[in-house]
Amino acid sequence: MALSPQTELYFIRHGIAAERGTYDHDEDRPLTDKGRARTKTIANQLVKVGCHTDLILSSPLVRAQQTTRILLKAELAATSETIALLAPGGHLADWLPWLAAWQATHPASRLALVGHEPDLSRWAQQLVHGMWGDLWQLKKAGVIGVTVPAAEEAIGRSELFWLTPPRLLL
Repeated sequence: MALSPQTELYFIRHGIAAERGTYDHDEDRPLTDKGRARTKTIANQLVKVGCHTDLILSSPLVRAQQTTRILLKAELAATSETIALLAPGGHLADWLPWLAAWQATHPASRLALVGHEPDLSRWAQQLVHGMWGDLWQLKKAGVIGVTVPAAEEAIGRSELFWLTPPRLLL
């Protein structure tokens, strides 16, 4: 019997952004100066402890795109791709076909997913527990690491290996 592919997913919340209501459209809120500085420090620490990914997937919102650029500059990955499903309100079930296609050509890989709360922690909980709740909460620039088997088997059969608040990386 062949082993199913294993993919490490790093769910990374965007850094500290401008307050809600300060921009006409929520998707336009950028990282603050403090958010950029803290995210840069965290990105460098992730790389320092050996966290490297094959690809960064990012929400299209400005703050997530800025976080992704910081991660790329720190060399967490060489490239990134914008995925609309990582915008607020995206559903894990809608993303799993993308993961299945990725795993078909990258059976043992690491992906970083940069997005928003509560979606990222809910996706991670759904993968590990088979359902989502509010057990975990990602702080800004925090990281959850989950190892997933084949995408078709991932929900409820994945394994948590990392749950790090940003203060531990600063």
